[in-house]
Amino acid sequence: MKLSYDTVVVSTRIRLARNFADYPFPNRLKDVKKAREIVQLIASELNHTDTFDLYYMNAISDERAAFLKERYLISRDLIANRPISAAFVSRDESISIMINEEDHVREQYFLKGFELRKVYERISGIDDIISESIPFAFDPEFGYLTACPTNLGTGLRASVMMFLPALTRCDLIRKTLPTLTRLGLTVRGQYGEGSGAEGEMYQISNEVTLGRSEEEILSEVEDAVRTITEFELREREKMLCADEIGVKDRVFRAYGILTNCKKMDAQEFVSLMTEVKLGVVTGIFSGNMEDLDQLIVAMRPANINRLNGGPLSAEEQAVYRAEYAGKALSRMELLNGR
Repeated sequence: MKLSYDTVVVSTRIRLARNFADYPFPNRLKDVKKAREIVQLIASELNHTDTFDLYYMNAISDERAAFLKERYLISRDLIANRPISAAFVSRDESISIMINEEDHVREQYFLKGFELRKVYERISGIDDIISESIPFAFDPEFGYLTACPTNLGTGLRASVMMFLPALTRCDLIRKTLPTLTRLGLTVRGQYGEGSGAEGEMYQISNEVTLGRSEEEILSEVEDAVRTITEFELREREKMLCADEIGVKDRVFRAYGILTNCKKMDAQEFVSLMTEVKLGVVTGIFSGNMEDLDQLIVAMRPANINRLNGGPLSAEEQAVYRAEYAGKALSRMELLNGR
């Protein structure tokens, strides 16, 4: 049975919240010209770091905005602030810099696996480049000044995405929430604040940035992730020992439906894919988590429309999803050696 950290931790994200000293915060930024100035100032600095695509929110379609959101590259708040907001996205989609969302700048860097230190170093380098030419709003007592009080201080949010099917099914994830809260941490769904734990995926992150150094935040999140990972692996072992045939039956049934059905809505698809992922992480199936997670994102509504080359109705998407996912799963050869 394959039980290891890389079957629990999916990805790491560091986000930095920043505002510029010489401009009103976005909630008071009514001058579109000034908002564009901020975008251009950042663009001139980013040219020295990587190749980015620039998206002005008021210049892209609802479909394109939904596509970017489904891929975790922009937020619903950025979309809601369309008259003044924009986003820079690196070609490999590992870096996303949202402009004039809740703060002037939300810098994000994503990386597969458990890589908090590596991710922090990369996004800090970009942050340093921007700050060299454009002074951030900073107070000696409170640190970086932000629109939301919970981001005061370092402005750093360290998040780790985790796949926790065993803790979810035995209800231990809910029971750990009070402990995490006392430690200054929080648990959210895939799409951040206000989102549910779709597909038994959770973001573990720091809740407070004021009064803690970057090093303290990173260490606290690292310790929590290691502890939760150990709990999850232990509960997976218990689950298999208690009902191995039952677990195998569920994952094989899910695979059978996914590779043979003729239409499937998004909710059922994610539910069945969660069972297939459980099969992979417990060694019942071959394959790897990254391929499965990429397929889940590809089968979201706006991503399907993009693959299709045009919009589809909900019914047409259900048919497309069943055919595309069935073929993709068959190519993965998850049943090799079974």
